[in-house]
Amino acid sequence: MAMKLALAPDPIDDSEGLSARLCAEIATWRYEDLPPDVVRTVKLFLVDTFGVIAGAARAPGIAEVRGRFARWETDGSATALIGKNRLSPPHAALVNGACAHALDFDDIHDPARVHTFCVMLPTMLATAEDIGGVDGKRLILALAIGAELHARLGLAAYNCLGKGWHPTMVLGVLAGALGAGSLLGLDGTGLLNALGLALHQASGTAQPMHDGVLAKRLGAGFAARGAVTAAFLAKDGVTGPFRPLEGEAGLFPFLERGEVRIGDLMDGLGEEWRLRDYSFKPFPCCRCTHTAIGLGFELRRLGVRPEEIAAVEIALGKVNHQTVGQPYEAKRDSVVHAQFNVAYTFARALTDGKVDLATFTRPAITDPAIATLAEKVVAIVDPGEAATDMAPARITVTRTDGSVQTVASRIIPGSPDAPLSEADIVGKFEGCAAFGLGLGAAAARPFAERLLALEDLPDSAVLARDFPN
Repeated sequence: MAMKLALAPDPIDDSEGLSARLCAEIATWRYEDLPPDVVRTVKLFLVDTFGVIAGAARAPGIAEVRGRFARWETDGSATALIGKNRLSPPHAALVNGACAHALDFDDIHDPARVHTFCVMLPTMLATAEDIGGVDGKRLILALAIGAELHARLGLAAYNCLGKGWHPTMVLGVLAGALGAGSLLGLDGTGLLNALGLALHQASGTAQPMHDGVLAKRLGAGFAARGAVTAAFLAKDGVTGPFRPLEGEAGLFPFLERGEVRIGDLMDGLGEEWRLRDYSFKPFPCCRCTHTAIGLGFELRRLGVRPEEIAAVEIALGKVNHQTVGQPYEAKRDSVVHAQFNVAYTFARALTDGKVDLATFTRPAITDPAIATLAEKVVAIVDPGEAATDMAPARITVTRTDGSVQTVASRIIPGSPDAPLSEADIVGKFEGCAAFGLGLGAAAARPFAERLLALEDLPDSAVLARDFPN
């Protein structure tokens, strides 16, 4: 296999005011300019995201996060959806963001490696509740701005995760601030202040996912909290750095060490929509495992059985390997470790023929038979793949009789190359509502249908009020 060449970075020249040009462009966007398929995609991602929030009602750590902020605040202007606690907008965004990310079932832009609506929905909903009177079209526009910029920032900062940052957090707070700033009616200068104030809060490393701890699911919430805070402070006249992207201590030269592609941020902005390239997740675990899960299903269809396996080798790109390639340690009894482990998810796919919400619950994650099979799996770095490529995986199975079978794929389930249908997405919403809230499909479906007609809603704040609970 030929070696894949990594993209060369672009030079960063701050003399043209990159950040200011970006914000001036975003300030001109209107709902009427959005292509119909982009509007439809935003609404489908709202169905998806509200669903995974509902499913998170049972997720480890969520009760503790909700409880802490409910004790601190009782009469805010925004809503924590699970439990309907009234909190300040930044804290409602934090709690809802944590819920949206807790199951690792939320959307992702595969090439950009960003989970987006787990940041954007909590940010925009909290902002809309506070200011009131935000109709569905304005909400859709703000979400489209945030999602488009999150994807483009992720594509520009193409090795963000490889450096140890968590792109959902570091880039999400910036994109979310622009979306919330749009809701607040900020002009180009105001958006630039929001972007700068967001940079001042940008943080978040990948260490929680490497260590398999609950802090991982807080990242989207921290980004949403920072985005809301940045946008409102900019509205109030607080100034932020005016070169947040290109300045010497800005996102691109400092955090990204100059390893960026500026063209992926700016080229075709407002005309070529990267929002179209997001994926809906079919499995509630790290995206880096999804191609291998699909290959596990394929091996099962080919007749491979766990009891006849002597060894398994899973070859992944370097960044995928560093994210999910650790040996599986069932004794840790960690849901997050299971979600971020290709050995465990492959073992489940091959053994069960499915990977769903129940796969990542106790005591399933310590099942002795699964642990035994996972111990036979070794993940390696594939030197023939680009380090940052999300899609490729190759699995080689050696049977106890010495025979060897290899399968490989470059297509991730749920991606634009293998998309979920609208019925699949609504079914996922209903399944999450049943898992987290115990609701039947008949009780959950009307809310999903309301989201699919969001442009007709006079005040989007009612979504928080009417969210099933």
